[in-house]
Amino acid sequence: MTAETDARDRVLDAADALFYSRGFSAVGMDEVRDAAGVSLRRLYSVFPSKESIVLAMLERRHEQWTSGLDAVVGARSDPRSRILAVYDYLSAWFADESFRGCGFINAFGELGGVSPAVSALIRSHKQSFQDEMARLAAEAGAPPSLAPQLAILAEGAQTTAAIAGDASAAGHARAAAEVLVDAALA
Repeated sequence: MTAETDARDRVLDAADALFYSRGFSAVGMDEVRDAAGVSLRRLYSVFPSKESIVLAMLERRHEQWTSGLDAVVGARSDPRSRILAVYDYLSAWFADESFRGCGFINAFGELGGVSPAVSALIRSHKQSFQDEMARLAAEAGAPPSLAPQLAILAEGAQTTAAIAGDASAAGHARAAAEVLVDAALA
């Protein structure tokens, strides 16, 4: 690992923890620098702006989300259970002590109106989830209309769990998804 890669990873780790727990606007570059243990010069050599850190952090979160979801879904063989595994993944995530909602929704709420690049990346992430739900629905033999219904259940569960501080939103979304899947496959 090069010094530049190490500094980049440390900055992203620090920024992710700070932004996710306190918000994007509330955290300044000095705080990121201090938490990462790098000089301001090194910070700006790796990331020329706060927006570049946010974009890199969101790209990394997208990769983590995708690989985590793929692992849970991929562990199931039955198409119906592969769809429902999405909500099991959410349930485990919501139960994590550090859960503060969807980082993409949080970023859009704070930065979506002022950063076209952040908005575009968030829209791409959300579209990839829609595409994954469409793939899972198609594999199960369900009509295409099921995918956006399932995705909205997952998105709503994320928001509800974050605002209410109640991880049971995943279970409620899973129960609703079961009804929708069973009706679509009947």
